[in-house]
Amino acid sequence: MKAESTTRERQAITGTIGAAGKRVLDMIVGWFAALRIHPNILTLIGLVINIGAAILYAKGLFFWAGLVVVFAGVFDMMDGEVARRTKRVTKFGAFFDSVIDRYSDLLLLLGLVHYYAKYEQMFYVALTGLVIVGSVMTSYTRARAESLIPQCKVGFLERPERIVLLIIGSLTNRMAPVLWVMAILSNWTVSQRIWYTYRELSAKS
Repeated sequence: MKAESTTRERQAITGTIGAAGKRVLDMIVGWFAALRIHPNILTLIGLVINIGAAILYAKGLFFWAGLVVVFAGVFDMMDGEVARRTKRVTKFGAFFDSVIDRYSDLLLLLGLVHYYAKYEQMFYVALTGLVIVGSVMTSYTRARAESLIPQCKVGFLERPERIVLLIIGSLTNRMAPVLWVMAILSNWTVSQRIWYTYRELSAKS
């Protein structure tokens, strides 16, 4: 009974925090929408914040970089919601957001590459490079596949999961194991998408 009570208390606390966070986010979104700030401007602000995080990674300040990435993520969530509230949802906006997201991802990882290269930790330079390859190819294989088949969303490690892992590695000072997970799962996702596309095209032939 005590364990069940503790679980319910934790769920209640988590729910309260989640609801409070949503209210704060809705308030900020409402403020930006009222000011008629263009969603693409918010997307660019998120990129600038991530550039700051990349610089922190390059300096080895992983914990602070992780906090900055969390802050940038707020803008990443807001731009789409502001677009919907101000009726500025466009195909170009979705395209622009996706392109800027790729820049943000690569800049963060390049910050890590710079840090590891500075201290001649070439193994981790290569490992981070493998993460970069997996990140780029995860997006590319989906885009290329969906030019041939209706959709290709298979695979576990997409951008949200990569960002969460990066934040966890930063805030817990466990970047090395996180890079291993990202390198393996991102490239595994690529292989899943290749295989899925092959099967879908083979079924049509």
